Amino acid sequence: MKKLTLLVFSLRHAQGIAILFLLAACASAGPTTLTVMTHDSFAISEDVVTSFEEANNVDVVFLQSGDAGSMLNKAVLSKDAPLADVMFGVDNTFLSRALAADIFDAYQSPALSAVPAEFVLDSSFRALPVDYGDVCINYDKNYFAENNLAVPQSFEDLAKPEYNGLLVVENPATSSPGLAFMLATRAYFGDGFLDYWQSLKDNGVVVVDGWETAYYTNFSASSGNGNQPMVVSYASSPAAEVFFAPSPLTESPTASIIASGMCFRQIEFVGIFKNGQNRDLAEKFVDFMLGEQFQEDMPLNMFVYPVNEAAQLPDVFVNFAQIAENPAMLSYEEIATNRDAWIEAWAEIMK
Repeated sequence: MKKLTLLVFSLRHAQGIAILFLLAACASAGPTTLTVMTHDSFAISEDVVTSFEEANNVDVVFLQSGDAGSMLNKAVLSKDAPLADVMFGVDNTFLSRALAADIFDAYQSPALSAVPAEFVLDSSFRALPVDYGDVCINYDKNYFAENNLAVPQSFEDLAKPEYNGLLVVENPATSSPGLAFMLATRAYFGDGFLDYWQSLKDNGVVVVDGWETAYYTNFSASSGNGNQPMVVSYASSPAAEVFFAPSPLTESPTASIIASGMCFRQIEFVGIFKNGQNRDLAEKFVDFMLGEQFQEDMPLNMFVYPVNEAAQLPDVFVNFAQIAENPAMLSYEEIATNRDAWIEAWAEIMK
């Protein structure tokens, strides 16, 4: 009987030691790493990321990969051995390319219950909406007031003689807002959009390669000495002008033209890579991105709007940003089929 008791004790003692070793091994293993591929404009508050890391025993690493187009190219080329677990930042102008490349696994996040159906463009849930913003023409309020000039309220107005040389736009081949603005004209004029661009060219429209040059060099309200009081930018830009002003402002020096059809709505998406290493954590991070904490942090970091209806906007957005009630929209399938041909035709007209 004594031998049996000693044997039972020894087994229990061995099991206890094994459990202690297992717990020690888990503790020494440390947090898992979750890698999120993003475009270079991605930004989020450190404390928001930390809250997710602490809740899930994970280190989140953000892999910035150029603009949205460059990021997508990298993701497609590495699809068999993904560089990350999650990718954020493909918008509706590139969505079809991402879906056609079959780089994402489907995931119908429960957090989508707080997202309006109008933002869910992929019915198979491989790419889930995270934010949106309207690309619009922004204008310098002082210029129009000092010159007693009415603010144009339609695409047709922009081609009138009184606005000759007053608009700077970005090249759609090299700029995301430039492409969005060209798509807005395509949605508005249909096959006649090239004739419209010819009329803008005849009226002195200025074309530059990127948004930073257009906004910070050419735009009179930002640079102070630019020659164009109108620029293709975002409907949230007036709020940014107030938020980043060196001295407090009660009014933004700029505003957006949000007349029907003159703004193009960009929607950005997140997807979980096929063949990724951390599917469970990837799903949790997608849920987190669609949750209120993350959604409420985005506006003042990336100056975009949350898709979660419960997310509260910061006061500077409520007071100074504008949302287009009737933005231009084209299906991502139509954009995919025609984007390159439209850009080439545009370039031929504008050369």
